[in-house]
Amino acid sequence: MALNEQDIARIANLARLELSQGESERMLAQLNNFFGIVEKMQAVDTSGVSPLSHPVGAIQDIALRLRDDAVSETNNRDANMHNAPASEKGYFLVPRVIE
Repeated sequence: MALNEQDIARIANLARLELSQGESERMLAQLNNFFGIVEKMQAVDTSGVSPLSHPVGAIQDIALRLRDDAVSETNNRDANMHNAPASEKGYFLVPRVIE
């Protein structure tokens, strides 16, 4: 998959970016290099390879430092709502930003 100058112009437009000709050419080269790397990675046969939870796990045994998924904080809603400039029924009230 290779992008062309029109693709870069469309992406820049969607991202609301104003690119100079030099920036557009550099972006085109960088994105095409990136997609080239992705294509090389996709060409590698990974069938039979187990997914890793950590990249270091491929070269040595590691113990993940994960904590138990347990609630450790008490419910502080009332204390938190005390700092709210405006609230209603336990929710923060904020100014309308979308019409």
